[in-house]
Amino acid sequence: MELGLYTFGDFALDSMGRGAGSPAERTRSIVEEAVLADQVGLDVFGVGEHHRADYIISSPAVVLAAIAARTKRIRLTSAVTVLSSDDPVRVYQDFATIDHLSDGRAEIMAGRGSFIESFPLFGYDLDDYDELFVEKLDLLLRVRKSETVTWTGGRFRPPIRGLGVYPRSVQEELPVWVAVGGSPESVARVAQLGLPMALAIIGGNPDRFVPFADLYREVARKAGHGKKAAKLSINSHAYIAENSQQAAEELYPVFTAMFEKVGKERGWPPITRDQFDAARGPRGHLFAGSPQEVIDKTMWEYELFKHNRLLMQIALGSLSHAKVMKSIELFGTEVAPVIRKETGSP
Repeated sequence: MELGLYTFGDFALDSMGRGAGSPAERTRSIVEEAVLADQVGLDVFGVGEHHRADYIISSPAVVLAAIAARTKRIRLTSAVTVLSSDDPVRVYQDFATIDHLSDGRAEIMAGRGSFIESFPLFGYDLDDYDELFVEKLDLLLRVRKSETVTWTGGRFRPPIRGLGVYPRSVQEELPVWVAVGGSPESVARVAQLGLPMALAIIGGNPDRFVPFADLYREVARKAGHGKKAAKLSINSHAYIAENSQQAAEELYPVFTAMFEKVGKERGWPPITRDQFDAARGPRGHLFAGSPQEVIDKTMWEYELFKHNRLLMQIALGSLSHAKVMKSIELFGTEVAPVIRKETGSP
């Protein structure tokens, strides 16, 4: 199992719309978090794309390029690239460039995005939400496959007739993961294409997502894709502290404030303390606790999913940079070695 982190560059705002520190400081702290993740031996670092005041990263490729220059072995991925509102040719070029800077450590995690700001910002209609993603993923895979691209076009982009796309990635085939939120149709589409899938589990009990993992592997098998193609990542919220009580008390106000803000936009009720404690309990979705608690939950989920990768979002809401760095250190030095031993991972 590969173990890693992802961040959306949370930039918590107060009631006046002001953040703690500056956007520049927050951006530099993300690079420092990635450097530490590399130093403590984690396998993957992901950077998400948003176009909102409360998330600092709108261009994952730029941030990952900065990280590439300061790291040595950790794999670098978007988490996610909102492919529906981007240009697949440019996405490939950006990540091929990161692949050069990192000597072959770049990946793309393509998704439709959990927020919708990028659609009107770049001139797309939300009524085309699904069609945009399907068409643009097709073009991205065509660009990845061939240096000279011939593509007949679609509703949203004119044809490409025998044009070269450069630079080409260092890796023979730049990895493309597809992120899904739990729609059976989305899961089946990824499986049919033989692409690795990232499944976000950020609410509810993880065991209710097992049918999606089973569907993914079954459809991939019937489509003729081997186990190497059918790779599964579980992406979840997390916070690791020296002991369980510390983790709970430090994360609870941050976690509830974060969800209350999003909840007001989406009509969700506030999270109670009982709900928070259940979420971080032995069978909940939240990896928040001592190193041993996080190990135990990871191994329980591994028995459920037999997944190939676990990515944790530790830099949540207004958590301080110092606390995030300590959590990353614990993940790399105390949690990861045990999980690798238990799962037989190198």
